[in-house]
Amino acid sequence: MNDLSDFPITRRWPAHYPDRIQLYSLPTPNGVKASIMLEETGLPYEPHLVDFAKDDQKSVEFVSLNPNGKIPAMIDPDGPGGKPLALFESGAILLYLAEKTGRFIPADPAGRWEAIQWVMFQMGGVGPMFGQVGFFNKFAGKDWDDKRPLGRYVDEAKRLLGVMDGVLDGRDWFLGDAYTIADISMLGWVRNLIGFYEAGELVGFDGYANVAAWLERGLARPAVQRGLTIPARPA
Repeated sequence: MNDLSDFPITRRWPAHYPDRIQLYSLPTPNGVKASIMLEETGLPYEPHLVDFAKDDQKSVEFVSLNPNGKIPAMIDPDGPGGKPLALFESGAILLYLAEKTGRFIPADPAGRWEAIQWVMFQMGGVGPMFGQVGFFNKFAGKDWDDKRPLGRYVDEAKRLLGVMDGVLDGRDWFLGDAYTIADISMLGWVRNLIGFYEAGELVGFDGYANVAAWLERGLARPAVQRGLTIPARPA
């Protein structure tokens, strides 16, 4: 039996299956990167809901695993050398799971780095910029009299979508024929931009036909459909 008692987070979220990867998350654009990847790889895992409404992410137990207080985070009881590994940051989790399974990342070094560069593109650009569009379009920011912040982030979101659209011209996925962690990293963010954030018209999403077709392909994958709902949100 794997002993995870050294991890304080398990006191708040007990591991019923301690031999499985323990995922602490919520189905946000960052959270679903981990759940989609776990569903795609078929690795056994146990999801735990981190409820933002209860400030779970600020709890002592959660911060003991991720001092940055953000989801997702995870524990792999069978980490390197057979020892438990705690990990946070969605991009790092994607890379770790890809290397652990040898899936959704090219084996050749050139292809591997091509995939990694697009994950970095998502982490440094797509996530922060699309998130700001969501804040200023849908949440508290929409009430600000000064519309320059919204305009700035909308313009940058359009620029990023243009980059993505150009790369996807004639390609099914960001690396061509191969679906990889590059795609997994971005699916939730693009979906949220035009769905939950209600910013499709604002950014002129209909003008990015290659991105739209890529999103449709990605969302049609059964593992993606499952991962988008894990962990289940509170009723």
